Order: sequence, then C-alpha cells, then structure tokens
Amino acid sequence: MMPFIDLATQRERIREQLDATLSKIINEGRYIFGPEVTELETRLAEFGQASHALTCANGTDAISLPLMAWEIGPGDAVFVPSFTFASTAEVVALLGATPVFVDILPDTYCMDPDSLAASIEWAKGEPGLTPRAVIAVDLFGQPADYPAISTLARSNGLKLIADSAQGFGCTLNDQHPVAWADIATVSFYPAKPLGCYGDGGAVLTNDDELAHLIKSLRNHGEGEARYAYDRIGMNSRLDTLQAGVLLAKLDVFADEINGRNRGAALYRRGLSNAVKTPVVIDGGVSVWAQYTIEVADRDGFRAKLGEAGVPTAVYYPVPIHVQQPYAKYPQAPGGLPATEAAMSRVVSLPMDAYLESGRGAQVVEAVRNAL
Repeated sequence: MMPFIDLATQRERIREQLDATLSKIINEGRYIFGPEVTELETRLAEFGQASHALTCANGTDAISLPLMAWEIGPGDAVFVPSFTFASTAEVVALLGATPVFVDILPDTYCMDPDSLAASIEWAKGEPGLTPRAVIAVDLFGQPADYPAISTLARSNGLKLIADSAQGFGCTLNDQHPVAWADIATVSFYPAKPLGCYGDGGAVLTNDDELAHLIKSLRNHGEGEARYAYDRIGMNSRLDTLQAGVLLAKLDVFADEINGRNRGAALYRRGLSNAVKTPVVIDGGVSVWAQYTIEVADRDGFRAKLGEAGVPTAVYYPVPIHVQQPYAKYPQAPGGLPATEAAMSRVVSLPMDAYLESGRGAQVVEAVRNAL
C-alpha cells in the first residue's frame, strides 16, 4: 500500500538540517521558549504576511486563544461551518458560547456567505443571543471567500477568525487570509501541509493588542513580571524541539506548495472527465491539504482502490451538527443541504508534494479502473 501522505521522502530531503537543529536544541537544553521558537515565529509572520505570529500547543488552542481574548462566552453566537473538524465548534461550546452552524458552498466546500448572512440575521432576532464572531475554515487547504465573509463580519460588528489549520500558506489574490481576518489560526499536526513531529499550533494577526493578550493567555495569563498574572490563561506553549522541526520544513515549504499544486493538476487532468474534482475559488491558491473528489458508491470505490494498493480517507463523513453533543445547537435558516449532500459522497486521495514520482499516475489509473 502506498503512503497516503509521503512524509518519508520529505524527511530524507530535510534530514541533514533536521538532525543538526535537533542536536543543537538537545545540547543547549532550552526545551521551552528556546531561541528556535522566536525564530519560527518571525519566519511564520513573514511567510504569512502578518505583523505577529505566536506559537501555541496545538491548532485547537489556536482557535480558543482569540475567543478568550475577546471574552466570548455564554449568550454569544459564533458562526461556524459544520463540514470541518470538531475543533472549530468545540472551542466555542467549551467557552459556553453558542456555535451556529452555517452551510458550505457545494463546489469549494468552504463557508457559504449567503448562508452566513441568513444565520446572522436570524441570530440578531433570537432572544438571549448576541452575534460576536465568525470562524471561516480554509477547508482542504484552500482559502474561504474572505472578501464576502469579511464584509459581512465588518458590517455586523463581528470578529473574524480564519481557521487555517489545513490551509496555512494558501492565498487569495496573492494575499494570505489574515489580510481579511482579525486573526488566522494554524495547526502543525503531522499530517498538515506544514506539520511538526507532534502537536503544535500558531496564530497570526496584525492586531498589536490582540497579539499582546494572546502572548499572555498562552502562558497562564502571565504579566510583565515572573509569577505575576494579569488574567486567567492556559498552558499552551510550542516546545523548542517542534519549532526546530518546523524551521527545517519551512525551508522547503514554498517549493512543496508548488509540488502539491502540480500533483493536483495531475489529478485534474486525469480525473476531471470521470468524477467531480475540487474547485478552487477564483484567484485562490490552495496548499492541498487534501484532494477530495465525490463518488456515488463511496464504500465500493474505496474497496477497489484498496485492492489496487491506493489508500483513501473520508473527511468528514459525519458533520459536526449531526454529532450527538452538538445536535442541540442552531443551524442556518433552511438547514445545511450542501453539507448533508457532501457527507456521503466525498473521498480524499493521496496528496503531498511528491506525487510526480509516479504515485500520482498510479492513483489516477486506480481511480479510473475503480469507476
């Protein structure tokens, strides 16, 4: 069975720098907030076109931190897609606020601005609810429709989070999501396009005050003096070893984004006349965290690919609003028809920066044979 994500080829590519960096960190012994963490934050900000980048323990905390900074809690409505990983809604519920589930566009799978607009209007008239924020997700690695979503957020006085857990490095009209959002959040989970060898996350923002608050919140609410606390915070620090891994990967990240796009083009050429292939927003560049197609008989299709030695994955067979803990939360007026149509048909193919070595052609052949 071929790998779903070829991390081994990437590891060999960066092994020399990786070994040197990790050896230096171990020898110096500065495992928390070592100099590599500061270097990584500087480079992340430069790459993501942001004034500030602050690392944290994982992508879930990255979403929690701005919500905490804005003091979002009970009685507040936060608008989120359901067709995404649980973290996007989970952090809202954990803070006592109300996630309001918004539908997706059927072609890009990202948040539908029309569904968002209807949801905001509904929440405005709902007793006990105050609209406070929108969390748009850069699903499968491509940017959401930020010009439309940010216009809605600004006109309604809402904060906007770009959940780029899967999408760090994606752009729209040559700009990163933070150009429209108050903050962009990142996950460095190993399977992400820019992943570490454990858990990790980051936030990017152009808001000086927000960056100051998050720097405190991620480290127990620290103040200016040691053991002085200005607020209640959390323990959410990226360790120095993971920063070292990410520094090595950042050196090849731009080239890997190009490789992922070449792999996606290979798939598109081979499959566009056979299945529903992904659509990228006009002006958008995806980092292709996943390459997701739609088929009618998903179970049969996956079985045939498995027999051919090609692994597949399904994101997300059970959207969040269908899950028992989240069923009590409100949905957009008219429901989530695009979300529910996609949930039974989507399937993702192997995707990384190294498909041109022959794996991509093997996948295309297997898909066409399976169909």
